Amino acid sequence: MTGTINVGLVGLGTVGGQVAERLLTWGPQLSRRAGVELCLQRVLVRDPKKRRAIEIAPELLTSEPADLLEDPAIDVLVEVAGGDEPMRSYLERAINAGKHVITANKMVMAKHGPELLDLAAARNVDVYFEAAVGGGIPLISTFRTDLQANRIERVSAVINGTTNYVLGRMAVAGLSLGEAVGEAQAAGYAEADPTDDIGGFDAAYKLAILGSIAYEIKVRPDEIYREGIEGIEPVDFRYARELGYAIKLIAHTQRHPGRVEARVHPAMVPLDHPLARVEGAENAVFVEGDLVGQVLLVGQGAGGRPTASAVVGDLIDLARSIRRGVQSRPSFSFDDRITVVPMGEVVTRAYYRIRVDDRTGVLAAIGHVFAEEGVSISSLIQKDAWSQDQTAELVVTTHPAPDASLQRARERMAALEPVRAVSAFLRVF
Repeated sequence: MTGTINVGLVGLGTVGGQVAERLLTWGPQLSRRAGVELCLQRVLVRDPKKRRAIEIAPELLTSEPADLLEDPAIDVLVEVAGGDEPMRSYLERAINAGKHVITANKMVMAKHGPELLDLAAARNVDVYFEAAVGGGIPLISTFRTDLQANRIERVSAVINGTTNYVLGRMAVAGLSLGEAVGEAQAAGYAEADPTDDIGGFDAAYKLAILGSIAYEIKVRPDEIYREGIEGIEPVDFRYARELGYAIKLIAHTQRHPGRVEARVHPAMVPLDHPLARVEGAENAVFVEGDLVGQVLLVGQGAGGRPTASAVVGDLIDLARSIRRGVQSRPSFSFDDRITVVPMGEVVTRAYYRIRVDDRTGVLAAIGHVFAEEGVSISSLIQKDAWSQDQTAELVVTTHPAPDASLQRARERMAALEPVRAVSAFLRVF
């Protein structure tokens, strides 16, 4: 290899367009930083004749994957198209052909990352995936280099900008979930189908990658307990504030002897915790290591420009390694003996909002359920009463208990004769 590294780009959408534009218009600056010329050789798209926001020479475009994957002149495959297949297969073919890979694909890296990394190590090429987790936040490089001397104890994150924006609008403006999602879509923060975000799937993919890297184990998305924000109502934000909490979609993983927690769900976060102060579509990752202590990384976790920043940054880092003939970052190894703690065994606190008949004996019945399940009540407050249907709303918070006990208490309370509904259940972070 001489003084040029040829790049094949898969995808020319929001992120791909920004990556292509930076490579085509910022050549001298990138070459100076990389130490070699970075040349955009081919771009794989569905329709080469489609009108695009950036100007790109027609001869660079192709709809044939083989034009990138089987071209020996292409040194690095950059994939920013997203989705599982055929992208996983493209990355595998590129690695087998001796090409380095850079990807922003959280789904592929969450489901197949360890296998792709093992294959890359066997083929003596590298896989860079900074943009797959935190967009513009430098997370993977932080774990791979800056924190590699640490035993990571826990990682907690607000790592989906859409849900953080939605929850913020519900908290500040009193919007319903549907109204807040509609506003997020109008602002460009939510997709037409927001299921991946609102349901916690996106955060679970990202946590699978983070957990795998932080603990050097294989955390699969289907092993992560996942719960979305669909059940939260505006009144819960009012009660949370009164109790000293914000409501966030939290991705959390924590080390235990021989096992790790891995869970994604809405949670009440103390107002003085750094994650409670993450606003709008920002992301934040809170890391605790045995040597470094607590580290907070905050930034834009999504969008074309922040994600392209991470992709091109990976390309510059990779180019430097290729020029020097070394792998500048340590390879990954995974311990298959570490398993994920079942959610029922996770110890946490809880918040319940319960609609009950406004009559004597209700509090005693609820207290009896908690006592039988071994759950200690931290506070029990009657918040509102409605004379028209003679009901009241109770807010209960608990001390730490196994999640299975908290869930059984929830089910048993819902079955009590004076209980109209257990309207909300949130874990307390």
